[in-house]
Amino acid sequence: MAERLKPEDRAAGLKALTDWHLCEGREAISKSFRFRDFRQAFGFMTEVALVAEKMNHHPEWFNVYRSVDITLATHDVGGLSALDLELAAEIDRVANRS
Repeated sequence: MAERLKPEDRAAGLKALTDWHLCEGREAISKSFRFRDFRQAFGFMTEVALVAEKMNHHPEWFNVYRSVDITLATHDVGGLSALDLELAAEIDRVANRS
């Protein structure tokens, strides 16, 4: 089972990620992605869905046309876990291929 990250581990993990930030008012991280068009955004979401399903750790997300906003938190621990940092890194890898 996942464990909630200590503040120092959360800070170190965030440092290793590009453009992910802590959400205001809750212990979660988020990032906004912009693509050429809806097709590219949807393709990105499809790839992320496959990665998330394999990890059994699913994002909260919102999509409008070419924009995808993603928030990550581990609900079972009431905050951030290593799973969130790992999924964020995987999401960045998918975005870099899109």
